Amino acid sequence: MDLSIKRQNSRKKLLSARIRTAVKQLFHFGWEQALSCVFPVVIFASLAITQNLPLPFLPRYDWLLIIFLLMQWWMVRSGLETKDELKVITLFHLIGLALEIFKTHMGSWSYPDEGYFKVFGVPLYSGFMYASVASYLSQAWRRLKVELVKWPPFLIVVPLAAAIYLNFFTHHFWLDLRWLLAGLVLIVFWQSWVTYEVNGARYRMPLALSFMLIGFFIWIAENIATFLAAWKYPNQADGWSLVHLGKVSSWVLLVIVSFLIVSTLKQIKGRSVAAGTNYFIKIKLCRGVMSIDLKYGHDYRTN
Repeated sequence: MDLSIKRQNSRKKLLSARIRTAVKQLFHFGWEQALSCVFPVVIFASLAITQNLPLPFLPRYDWLLIIFLLMQWWMVRSGLETKDELKVITLFHLIGLALEIFKTHMGSWSYPDEGYFKVFGVPLYSGFMYASVASYLSQAWRRLKVELVKWPPFLIVVPLAAAIYLNFFTHHFWLDLRWLLAGLVLIVFWQSWVTYEVNGARYRMPLALSFMLIGFFIWIAENIATFLAAWKYPNQADGWSLVHLGKVSSWVLLVIVSFLIVSTLKQIKGRSVAAGTNYFIKIKLCRGVMSIDLKYGHDYRTN
């Protein structure tokens, strides 16, 4: 009888210890996630504040642009973001802005308010909403010491990311291949895992599952953003309503593009550092045409 009681007490202590450890690890994980989400949080806070306060001198869209630029400067200045991460974020800003210009032209959504800093009807601040996804991915990658297991070859990853991005444009004129592309993603990444560190312990997750989870949470964020009048879908012209659940698939695919770009640049950076070299992204504007160069070389500047 005494032995049975001791065993029960031992099991209770073991269970209690495991629960405490799990709660502790969950807290550490949440804290790292919160630090990685500083930029998105500022975006949502700015949307909420500017919607409810009278703004002098400039329209709301322009104030949002100023706030986001200042926030970006402060994050790099304070060390929350590195210069390498700023390069990736700038690239995403341009990619997102190009997509916004096309989508608003096709009537997928609109920015009905006034603003001085608009390009083809799209406020420049909108690119920061895409950049915030890249900011989160880059910071979470660094803070959680993310590593990829069984990552597909470069020659498969790049064309797949390009096809997913192009489908956001071409489906207006041709077939919508999102489900075919989603199937290809599952096939290509079926054996791929992402590992990450929380308080000294390593964990892992199927890569496809991480894509779905991030896409779902961005869909939730999109509902908050449209509620705060960041933009409007056609069905929200007369009042806010829930964004269609089908948009989750679009966000999952966009997350995949974001993740593939960030992961590719991270791996290039890792290999170049190991080889004693560095890479840099150079964005050039010549006669209205933008070109982005990824170059290698000895670069001893601090990142």
